[in-house]
Amino acid sequence: MNKQSKYSKIIKAEALNLGFDDCGISAVQYITENTAFLTSWLEKGYNAGMKYLSTNLEKRADPSKLVEGAKSVISVILNYYAEKQQKDPDAPKISKYAYGKDYHRVVRAKLEKLLSFVCHLIPGTSGWAFVDSSPVFEKAWAQRSGLGWIGKNSLLLTPRFGSFVFIGELIVTAQLTPDKPGTDRCGDCRKCIDACPSGALVAEKILDARKCISYHTIEKKRENDNPSPVSLANYFYGCDICQNVCPWNQHLTQHTVREFNPHKDLLTMSKENWLTLNENRFNELFANTVVQRTGFERIKRNLGLLFP
Repeated sequence: MNKQSKYSKIIKAEALNLGFDDCGISAVQYITENTAFLTSWLEKGYNAGMKYLSTNLEKRADPSKLVEGAKSVISVILNYYAEKQQKDPDAPKISKYAYGKDYHRVVRAKLEKLLSFVCHLIPGTSGWAFVDSSPVFEKAWAQRSGLGWIGKNSLLLTPRFGSFVFIGELIVTAQLTPDKPGTDRCGDCRKCIDACPSGALVAEKILDARKCISYHTIEKKRENDNPSPVSLANYFYGCDICQNVCPWNQHLTQHTVREFNPHKDLLTMSKENWLTLNENRFNELFANTVVQRTGFERIKRNLGLLFP
């Protein structure tokens, strides 16, 4: 085993030791196909009101423009699947990823520890941690690192943890041994596409955000961003429909991250509880979560759309 392979093995072991569920490595390179796909996607207006997706295209395509001298991308995933469901079948729904504390903070804290480990392991190494907040092709790098493949619902699918995973990356200057890319294992299945109530999955792996429930309940800030009505399928924050029907998500195990557990009352909230939600109760339920970042007024707006 050469030094690069030895370092790669040690880094992956440490990632698991820190609580990540899997770790893979890919070599830094310009990823032309993802840039071409994104450009075409943007030209069709599929980004809706998310104008930020049209910026920093060169940085998205080339990690060395984010971290000077970058040679490797270390990708990690963290399972967030929750076995417990909301108890009232009539209550407005919230996506599982928003049950617990803000995943940006949880994943970043672990990534920063891993980055420190890598820099000590390989003297002279520098790098940066990324968690869904920078111009990085996260799913593409995770696939290139062998962690899974891009499903027809445009999400990363992994063999062991399905699609209920958070993704993070370290872009580092160390030369490491890359893994083999993940292989598409969706086959002829179209369950995610057929189950989407708003028709947001306009083709395999192509999402039109203008029709997406998650966009309308989280990202959409102004009504004129997209005046066309979309059925929210009783979701007031996010949407898990395309994930819930996926065969790869039918036999998953509960996550083990304490921070991802919801407030003790969240899953027992009735429809009536949600309809009478006030700002104080909102802050109790969603302190330090991604929902709190969205804000009380927008959540009340979403609940009002469900129950006018």
